[in-house]
Amino acid sequence: MTARLLIHCPDQPGIVAAVSGFLTQQGCNIIHADQHATAKSGGEFFMRIEFERGRASGEILRGAFQAIGDQFSMDWSMSFDEVKRMAILVSKYDHCLLDLLWRQRRGELEVEIPLIISNHPDLQKDAEFFGVPFYHLPVTKGNKQEQEQRIHDLMVEHRVDFAVLARYMQILSPELVGKWPNKIINIHHSFLPAFIGARPYHSAFQRGVKIIGATAHYVTNDLDEGPIIEQDVVRVSHRQTIEELVRLGGDIERQVLARAVRWHVEERILVYENKTVVFY
Repeated sequence: MTARLLIHCPDQPGIVAAVSGFLTQQGCNIIHADQHATAKSGGEFFMRIEFERGRASGEILRGAFQAIGDQFSMDWSMSFDEVKRMAILVSKYDHCLLDLLWRQRRGELEVEIPLIISNHPDLQKDAEFFGVPFYHLPVTKGNKQEQEQRIHDLMVEHRVDFAVLARYMQILSPELVGKWPNKIINIHHSFLPAFIGARPYHSAFQRGVKIIGATAHYVTNDLDEGPIIEQDVVRVSHRQTIEELVRLGGDIERQVLARAVRWHVEERILVYENKTVVFY
């Protein structure tokens, strides 16, 4: 059975030797190992290891590794082929939603999708086609707090591990974001930090930019300023209309979001301050 170990700690000599030695002593076989340090000395250390577990149970391995975690002041996690459960929040745009559902059905995304939540009813038939329960939770000026509490309750009820905002055109409150730190992924239709907000393609058109892009990031309380997971761009020219920019941008959004979700599911991302280390 394949397992994953993620580590973040102050950089110092002996970390790699201690970790690899521990896994060897436990009868584990390392398949992949990636590491990164932010400076030659005195910086931060990041590591991701995939390994084949020996006879020891996950509980025993976690318990035994705690001593090394304490020795090196590690922030660490160890997982064992646990399929993550992903909630999708969406409004009216369907391209990111349908792409995620399609990739999950084809086995490209190893996740379970127990529910879709939307503030509009438009995409209910699409959810039904893929056999995913759909919850319509409309938002008004007077019910946003209750609506978000219902979102949280549904995610807990369905044992969700993380959520994806697949063009969910609502700003989440600090209360909801605080309950799911680094567990909500958003796709923004711009190459951040340029053109934050709701109409970036219109802003890009007015500025006459030569590239447009998309950014997947973790949601924080600062609008469109959370840790960036993935970005991509496409070249455009004065010939493109706003409608063409939107179409081209939609293609990039789907690809960028899919990569970000896959990396999150495969536990390739470590968040540090407001940045990420992604082991591709």
